[in-house]
Amino acid sequence: MNELTTRRTPADAPAGTPRLHYGWVVAAVALIVLIGAAGFRSAPGLMMDALNSEFGWSHATISSAVSVNLTLYGLTAPFAAALMDRFGVRLVVVCALLTISVGSGLTILMTQAWQLILCWGVLVGLGSGSMAGAFATTVSGRWFQARQGLVTGVLTAAGAAGNLVFMPVLASLVEHHGWRTAVVTVSLSATVVAVPVLLLMRERPADLGLLPYGATEPPPPPQITGGALARSLRVLREAARTRPFWLLAGSFAICGATTAGLVGTHFIPAAHDHGMPVTTGASLLALIGIFDVVGTVTSGWLTDRFDSSRLLITYYALRGLSLLFLPQLFGQSLHPPMLAFVVFYGLDWVATVPPTVALCRRHFGQDAPIVFGWVLACHQIGAAAVAGLAGLARDRFGDYDAAWYAAGALCALAVLCCLALRRRPQAVAAAA
Repeated sequence: MNELTTRRTPADAPAGTPRLHYGWVVAAVALIVLIGAAGFRSAPGLMMDALNSEFGWSHATISSAVSVNLTLYGLTAPFAAALMDRFGVRLVVVCALLTISVGSGLTILMTQAWQLILCWGVLVGLGSGSMAGAFATTVSGRWFQARQGLVTGVLTAAGAAGNLVFMPVLASLVEHHGWRTAVVTVSLSATVVAVPVLLLMRERPADLGLLPYGATEPPPPPQITGGALARSLRVLREAARTRPFWLLAGSFAICGATTAGLVGTHFIPAAHDHGMPVTTGASLLALIGIFDVVGTVTSGWLTDRFDSSRLLITYYALRGLSLLFLPQLFGQSLHPPMLAFVVFYGLDWVATVPPTVALCRRHFGQDAPIVFGWVLACHQIGAAAVAGLAGLARDRFGDYDAAWYAAGALCALAVLCCLALRRRPQAVAAAA
């Protein structure tokens, strides 16, 4: 094979070997899937005011559907990672996309709040959770030995790209054609995204006679024992006995609380409370997505070169400071300080993912995708809790100021978790 596939010399490569390692094709397909999954989950924040006007549901009621979605998004991830090991990535991802399609499509028929929770909370939550960070970790871990941090960063940035692609479009559809048109668009898009998965996704490099990108010898064969449920729970039990797991889970729960739970769900209605049009708020959230792509890819590059715990300390400290200033930046019109926040916060949005994945690999070895799935579950539980609590705070106090200040304080707690993790760099889970 050639240099790109196995790092051997060109003289060792057989004739006709393709110059592009197929791992990049798999990564490109995963990128498309993750862009779609992120965009599909962004709709409830855009529909909050429309649903409130049509059905009279409170912000807390609508936020409860988002909370269920975020919770299941996280809890599904570790089981999805085990299912991918047992039944294959392609089957799991296609089923997940079709579940999103059904869940979002059925919302056009709803008349009661529990139906929103069932469709957008349960079905879309389960579908999107099956394509969460554990999917990116599985792809980068199977297909890449070199450039793992960079590939993880690029795939994580797909979430930001999804918001960039879908948020302005869905916001315009909600404003000019109603929320039902937006959810039908999500449903059809999820079905379309399943096509490249069926055609191009492959399970492992060995299926094509390749080594992982950058590898010089075959990786050890996967040791899969028992069912997916049993394995996921076994890995959790073993990881939960270690200090690094709880420090990573705690800090990542705060990451979810301060991004998807608070800003991702409530930034648009908070901006609208100050007289800013919904489309402008959605455009700002999409702009966060633009800089999130830059920040996360850069974070992946930095993770390949610098200590991951130091990166996390820096990210959480800067995020907390930015959230403390946010309540003073909202207004009826767009102004430079708000743009500065959008740029700053976008660069930091999910820059935490590549170093967190790297720390999972360091401490938990081959079980890292499942362990990261459980860490991601904590991320989403934190997001779900704050999504609901921020809605209650809005109904109780009439604004979101208390939520922004509390989020800044939580980031300080995340910094302490990462400092504690740095003090025990040699701690290794028994699962490793």
